Amino acid sequence: MQAQGDDRQEPRVISVAELDRRLRRAVEGSSVGEWVEGEVTSMRVAGSGHLYFTLKDELEEACIDCVIYRSAALRARRVIRDGAKIQIWGQATVWAPRGRLQFIGERVRAAGRGALLEALEQLKLKLQAEGLFSAERKRALPAKPRFVGVVTSLHGAAIHDIREVSSQRGRVVLVLSPAVVQGEAAAGSIVNALALVDKDPRVEVVIIGRGGGSSDDLMAFNDEQVVRRIAAMRVPTVSAVGHEVDVTLADLVADVRAATPSHAAELVVSDDSQAIARLREGKIRLVRAMRVRLQEDRSTSEHLRMRLSDPRFLIAERQQLLDELRWRAERVITRVRGSQRSRLEQLLQRLAVRHPRAVIASSKSRLLPLQSRLLTRMRLQLAQQRAALGRLGAGLDALSPLTVLSRGYSIATLDDGHIVRAADQLRIGDEFNLKLLASALRARVVGAKLVGKG
Repeated sequence: MQAQGDDRQEPRVISVAELDRRLRRAVEGSSVGEWVEGEVTSMRVAGSGHLYFTLKDELEEACIDCVIYRSAALRARRVIRDGAKIQIWGQATVWAPRGRLQFIGERVRAAGRGALLEALEQLKLKLQAEGLFSAERKRALPAKPRFVGVVTSLHGAAIHDIREVSSQRGRVVLVLSPAVVQGEAAAGSIVNALALVDKDPRVEVVIIGRGGGSSDDLMAFNDEQVVRRIAAMRVPTVSAVGHEVDVTLADLVADVRAATPSHAAELVVSDDSQAIARLREGKIRLVRAMRVRLQEDRSTSEHLRMRLSDPRFLIAERQQLLDELRWRAERVITRVRGSQRSRLEQLLQRLAVRHPRAVIASSKSRLLPLQSRLLTRMRLQLAQQRAALGRLGAGLDALSPLTVLSRGYSIATLDDGHIVRAADQLRIGDEFNLKLLASALRARVVGAKLVGKG
């Protein structure tokens, strides 16, 4: 019997890379342009600048690896952080080198709890810009307050811890202003409690606090109205909200931040036992120092007593010295008075010699010869000046044009006053003036004749 041939076809074998490519096309085709919502976990920033994290579903057990490349990572980092709820837009793909499904994001926005975190960050930046968190406005706590205000839950663990620590450290009066510290009504309740305790004039410092809890439980202490009310308190404030790792806006605006409510009580209430111990130690040291000082003063006093003689002799010696000084002063005064008297007599004698009448008489006797000599000299000078004046007058008369005119001469002048010195200055028909001794004539040229020399 002949065996029949096997008609079954061998199955097609594909490579791993081909499988990855098929999966990639299928995944990308079904997820392009989708917004995906989830919670961020395991966020890390690579040296290349790319942002890697895992997006986890909050309701079901599902997660996907995500990557945002450097070009979009800078904008996304202000939204993406561990625990934040986000919505990311992009598409899923298969990364062939690892055969790993991942979502490549291009745009990110906050969602749900993430939106609250974003709003909280914006509020923090706003209040910080106003200076509510600056170190310059922080006030020091009072050294030994007697009345301490407390704003917290009436039945919470915080008030119990504060009471216990305060009673152990010192004697203070806690003024409790109860408030709801969790839930939707917490913010308004805390604001009212702060306003109430702020009105009490006895309160010197206020503790605001509550026990630990989740971040949602502490949100009332991030409320803007609560933060601004803490900043407006008339007395220093201590924030003790949650545990040490929890940081709220109330912690930032308060004058002092405490890790826990118990720590806040330790900061505010001074430890009287330590103060008493210091006082006792100071008393012992003071008594010891006083005894040493008294012993030293006793020795000094004994030494001085031995050096000090009978006070009567000391007084007598001082009186004797005083007498000696008085006698010396009298002798000096007598000698000085005698010297001054002699000097005065000499000055009187010199003054008599220089009496104004004597000085005037002496001056007059010296002036009489000088007056006679002055008159003689003046007469001689006048005679000499008079003779010189006569000689000058005779010379002036000799040069005077009037003298020439008196001898029968005349002077011809033009209308402009210039003297006619030559015949060629005039033409026939020109008129000119003739100056005589006692009169003047007006003449005209009717002819000219040249008179030669010789």
